[in-house]
Amino acid sequence: MMLTLLLVSGWTLASPTPVLLDQPAMRSAKAPRAVLLAVTRAGERLVAVGERGIVLLSDDSGKRWRQAEVPVSVSLTAVQFVDPQQGWAVGHMGVVLHSRDGGETWTRQLDGIEAAQQALFLARQRQDVQRLKDAERLVADGPDKPFLDLYFSDARNGYVVGAYGLILRTQDGGQNWQPWMQQVDNPEGLNLYGIRAAGRALFIVGERGLLLRSTDDGASFHSLESPYPGSFFGVQGSANGELLVFGLRGNAYWSGDQGASWRRMDTGLESALSASTRLGDGASVLASQGGDLLLSPGGGSRFRPLAAAAGTSVAGLVAAPDGSLICVGLGGVTRLDPDLSPAQR
Repeated sequence: MMLTLLLVSGWTLASPTPVLLDQPAMRSAKAPRAVLLAVTRAGERLVAVGERGIVLLSDDSGKRWRQAEVPVSVSLTAVQFVDPQQGWAVGHMGVVLHSRDGGETWTRQLDGIEAAQQALFLARQRQDVQRLKDAERLVADGPDKPFLDLYFSDARNGYVVGAYGLILRTQDGGQNWQPWMQQVDNPEGLNLYGIRAAGRALFIVGERGLLLRSTDDGASFHSLESPYPGSFFGVQGSANGELLVFGLRGNAYWSGDQGASWRRMDTGLESALSASTRLGDGASVLASQGGDLLLSPGGGSRFRPLAAAAGTSVAGLVAAPDGSLICVGLGGVTRLDPDLSPAQR
């Protein structure tokens, strides 16, 4: 996530944002070595996303990759598929992309200009003075509104979250997006870095230790007492309600009671923890910006270092269909064999 933030900070209002919103991603044989920020599964397929609108697909557990057709050239920061065909990706300039064919092709559902206009319309409807000021600022800032994560519970219901406290909700698969900032207990507009479900609740993590929970199917999010004042860059939940949050300086915390209490995990790291995933046997893997990998056989309650390492900063990781671990980051794609030793790429 910190890698994503560094990329965000490089943009200015003078950047040619309208061009990048309408310019398809350039095809390149070097795309698998480009900066990649997230990777996920679409059934048996792997889908990775990254800078300049790059989307890569692999149908052999990450041994070979090919580039998909993408209508924008902005950096893409997160991706999720709810089934082998339906998926979404989000990124800079308020971009939300949708695929109906397993990531082969993508259409743009939203951008930062539209998102700001929707926030302004809602604030005027509600006659909320503070929200109106915030929305007017969003409009004046232009389209550079980075979305940093997303979560869809099914093919219709989803959320996108990002910088400046931005959160939008859809209930029709992204055909329409509704600003959701007024439903979130985040008065300072802190950056929102991750959103996931755990049990029957939804959780959002953000900067300065922000922890938010929804127990009413996302209708509202309320703040939780945080065990750590530094930023959390990611959150991982399980069906039984266990929760893992992680972020700056190797800090990771586990909760078995929906965030009512937390236990600090001894990761042994000082570098930021940037990504996590679950393996097929239910174990969890945490990755750091330094390329370290940590394994928790219990799903997140304790961690031990793995001998294998990605060798470069990790921004995202996922378990491939053959049991290998796919890491993406500054060096592009790294594939670790099922025994988690470095694989020939």
